[in-house]
Amino acid sequence: MWNDCYKVSQIEGYPLSWDKRDIDEAVELWQGHGFDEKITFHNWKWRLLPAGHIPGAAMVNIETPTHRILFTGDFDTRDSELVNGAKPVECDILFVEGTYGGRNHPPKKLEQQRFIDRVSEVVARGGTCLVPAFANGRTQDVLMLLHKSGLNLNTHIDGMGKFLAKLYLEHPDYLRSSDELELALAWAKKVSSKSDRKKALDADVIITTSGMLDGGPSIWYMNRLRDNPKNAVLLTGYQASGSGGRKLLDEGRLVIYGTEVPIDLEVDQFAFSTHSGHDEIITFAQQCQAKHVVVYHADPDRARPPLVDALEAQGHTVHCPINGESYTIID
Repeated sequence: MWNDCYKVSQIEGYPLSWDKRDIDEAVELWQGHGFDEKITFHNWKWRLLPAGHIPGAAMVNIETPTHRILFTGDFDTRDSELVNGAKPVECDILFVEGTYGGRNHPPKKLEQQRFIDRVSEVVARGGTCLVPAFANGRTQDVLMLLHKSGLNLNTHIDGMGKFLAKLYLEHPDYLRSSDELELALAWAKKVSSKSDRKKALDADVIITTSGMLDGGPSIWYMNRLRDNPKNAVLLTGYQASGSGGRKLLDEGRLVIYGTEVPIDLEVDQFAFSTHSGHDEIITFAQQCQAKHVVVYHADPDRARPPLVDALEAQGHTVHCPINGESYTIID
């Protein structure tokens, strides 16, 4: 992904604070470890555990002579198409992401069915569903969901998600079902050339990067599909402030190759996040039996306050660190 980021930066002319040599140097410093492999560092022991976010996403479980610590990283306790959800581990200090503090996700099965129903509706009227999706995890989740639906769909997959799907299959132990991913990938048509891309314009569904409509093949498809009102855009992920997807949702417009244009298509957004929602975070902390909970990656105005309140009501001592400040946790 670093290489892809570097390539795109060269094509689109935006500066990076690093170059290709830094990628090579960073990769040479990596040491890979499998899940549940116990590693000793002086008198500390640690291991990586599945975080349930995307394949390979890991929580870090550390045991010191005096404390048991768990860092969740990005995590989700719910199963996705790709991976099983994270499991709690008893600890004294829990570092937990609070991305969705104060917000719960809709029931996953209902949201998935809403997506399938929307696809069916658009296809039945002769339209194409453009599905912008993140390359790492979301593309494959959506592809597997469509395949499992049993619908007779002409589905095309484009962008970096194709490469990552194949990479996942080289590491089946990190997947919930490598067989299901392999079947879904074989079922879809892979776009690998300009002629393939033109053929995809007649598809029922196009799954492609970028998930926030900030570049990649999704912009090419949007430019060619935007004049047919039978078509629709199905957003499958968070749309950050300043992103193309956010502009589309808020203003019905998108910048395409340097020109802002109106997009007169129906646009839907689906809650397919693989971050734990508020209730999952609270339940996870309770099951970990953590005395101390350190909340990070949480909006300080909207996510953090309700999450802190709920954790404290559950009996945890909650800490909210500030960048650049040091903390000492005393039992």
